[in-house]
Amino acid sequence: MNQQKTNLDNLSLFQRLHFQLEKIIAETPAGDRLKSEPELAASLGVSRATLREAMRSFEGQGLIRRRQGVGTFVVDHQQNIETGLEVLESIETQAHRLGLEVKMGYLDINKINTDADLAEKLRINENEEAIRISRVIWVADRPAAYLIDILAPGILDDTDLNQGFTGSVLDLIIKRGKPELSHSQTEVVASPASSEIAKKMQLQRGDVLLKLEAYLFAKSGQMIDYSQSYFIPGFMKFQVIRSIGK
Repeated sequence: MNQQKTNLDNLSLFQRLHFQLEKIIAETPAGDRLKSEPELAASLGVSRATLREAMRSFEGQGLIRRRQGVGTFVVDHQQNIETGLEVLESIETQAHRLGLEVKMGYLDINKINTDADLAEKLRINENEEAIRISRVIWVADRPAAYLIDILAPGILDDTDLNQGFTGSVLDLIIKRGKPELSHSQTEVVASPASSEIAKKMQLQRGDVLLKLEAYLFAKSGQMIDYSQSYFIPGFMKFQVIRSIGK
C-alpha cells in the first residue's frame, strides 16, 4: 500500500486520476452504473471538467458508456467488435459471428432529390431521385452505430425495403444478387455527434464518434451507394495489416 501511494505521489494530477478511474472501472461489474459525475469528482478531489476529460479516454476505449440524463455504465469489453478494414462486412454479419444480438431502431426511409454535391458523389444528374435510409443499429442492447445510406436511382425499391430489411443495405444487395458488387472506397475520420445523432444514440452532443464515409461500386463501375457510418468509439475496433515498405 505504501509503495502504491508513493507511485501515485510521483504522478501528475491527470495521471493519478486516470489510474484511480481505471481501478474503479475494473472493480465495477459490467452493466453496473458508476457514481454520478459530481459524486466521483468530489471523491477523487477533482473538478467535473477534469473528470469528464478523463472519462472520455475510457469511453474511447469502449470500457464505459455514458447515457444522457441516465448515467455512466461499465461495458462488457467482450461485446466489442474487432475487425479489419480489408474486407467489407456489415455490423450484423460481424456481430452474429460473435453471437451478439442485433436490432434496428429509428428507421427512416425517404426519397430525395439530389443537390449538386450529392449528385456528384453518386455520379448522377442533379435533381435525380435517390433513396436515403437512416437508422440506429443496436448490438447487445446498446446503440452501436448510426448509419446513413443514399442509394443511386434504381438500386433498391419499396418492395426490397419492405420485405426483410434488417438494417444492412450491403447484406440486402448481396442477398438479392444484383447489382454485382466490386469494392468500397472508404475514408475514416473522427466526427462530433450532432444533436440528432446524440439523441438517437443516447450520447452527449459533441461526443466524438468514429465516422466511415464510403462509396460502394458495382462491377460495372456504377456508383451504388454513398454512406456515412458513425460508430461508438471502442465498440468497433478497426485493424489494418500492413506490409513493410522497401
